[in-house]
Amino acid sequence: MKFQRFTQKNILINILLIVSYIAWNTFVGGMRTEHWFLIVLWITMFYVAEKTRKFILAFSIFIVYWIIYDSMRIIPNYEVSAVHIKQPYELEKSLFGIFSGGVLLTPNEYFAIHHNSVLDILAGLFYINWVPIPLAFAAYLYVKDKYLFTKFSLVFLIVNIFGFIIYYLYPAAPPWYVQLYGFDLHIGIPVPGNSAGLSRFDKLLGVPIFQSIYNKNANVLAAMPSLHATYPLIVLFYGIKKGLKKMNLLFVIFMFGIWFSAVYASHHYIIDLIAGVILALTLIFLFEKLSEKEFADTKIKNFVKKIS
Repeated sequence: MKFQRFTQKNILINILLIVSYIAWNTFVGGMRTEHWFLIVLWITMFYVAEKTRKFILAFSIFIVYWIIYDSMRIIPNYEVSAVHIKQPYELEKSLFGIFSGGVLLTPNEYFAIHHNSVLDILAGLFYINWVPIPLAFAAYLYVKDKYLFTKFSLVFLIVNIFGFIIYYLYPAAPPWYVQLYGFDLHIGIPVPGNSAGLSRFDKLLGVPIFQSIYNKNANVLAAMPSLHATYPLIVLFYGIKKGLKKMNLLFVIFMFGIWFSAVYASHHYIIDLIAGVILALTLIFLFEKLSEKEFADTKIKNFVKKIS
């Protein structure tokens, strides 16, 4: 069947989607550069060729994730539930505290004192690839195995959604927040993001990479569960499913590198990572079991046909 770029149906659907997206963003705070970029990217990819249309349709799962994340700035989680600041700090210290100079410190506090340039660079390199590596892996799966790509993408989205829900049920301050403001809720709401230990990476390179990223953070008081812990774990699981062998060794290094960097740079407690790992493993297990059901498998295969 010949590919038809412009049909009445897809034009109307795209107009409806774009108008709705613009109206939504205008209502909740105004259109920003990245919103217009997404619109232009979608229209260009959808209409330029059949291959690009299928590609953007496939990655619409990740677009949904981004829109949900970006929209969380509308109603911050600290306006929904009480923020937990002291509780995770004390739990972290009781479970993983490190004695230094006769004082019991959290691992974050310890690394804030004991750090070096080599670890600062490594932490920055691992952390900056937190999202690019999963997206690159998704692109690889899209080319090599669209069925596994769909499963990976859906698990990625589902884990994020459940993580976001927990953020609203249990807002938790990251370690750097305690270092800056103590155990009281910062009066300068909305709480500004902070690059914390990653600022040392920026300083060494002379470029405010992480500063610019965290200045736009839509969800500051959302340390538990750590989604930084979940992403590399999901990548590793589906890398193993794909049988990538040597590449999986790199995924293991990437995973532990991200986990270490999250604590080293004072962005997460170890308990945040544990919560993230439990969340990811639980939802991966449930999704894999559900996908074995005929109706779920059929839905996945139908989506694969649309993007193939």
